[in-house]
Amino acid sequence: MSNRSPFFIGKLCEPSCLNFTLMFKKLRTVVYHVADLQKAKAWYTKITGIEPYFDMPFYVGFDINGGELGLDPDMTGVTAGNHSFAYWSVDGIENCVAALVADGAVLVDDVNEVGGGVKVAVVNDPWGNAVGLIEGA
Repeated sequence: MSNRSPFFIGKLCEPSCLNFTLMFKKLRTVVYHVADLQKAKAWYTKITGIEPYFDMPFYVGFDINGGELGLDPDMTGVTAGNHSFAYWSVDGIENCVAALVADGAVLVDDVNEVGGGVKVAVVNDPWGNAVGLIEGA
């Protein structure tokens, strides 16, 4: 795949963003929109075992090993969908999926080996956000 796709040149990016190897550094923040911030905060505190480091009526942020999980109660323009997934690294993916489902998540894609010992799965949290899990990567 070329870094100089004609789709991007002069249409969506300035020349400074054409070097894709410099644009994306790491997954930094995943924000889930939730209609009930207090219930979502309690649910994510329970399933992660981590208290939020930022807790305001407009946003709740969890620091999960350097990655941020943000909960945003602003539902303006938000519709449920399954068009993007962020994958959280886990150990014991089968047990993680079982625990999430037992605690109200809905199984979307059961545990699958995708090669090289890497396993992935996807659940929807109680607010319809896709939560990807990955083990072995």
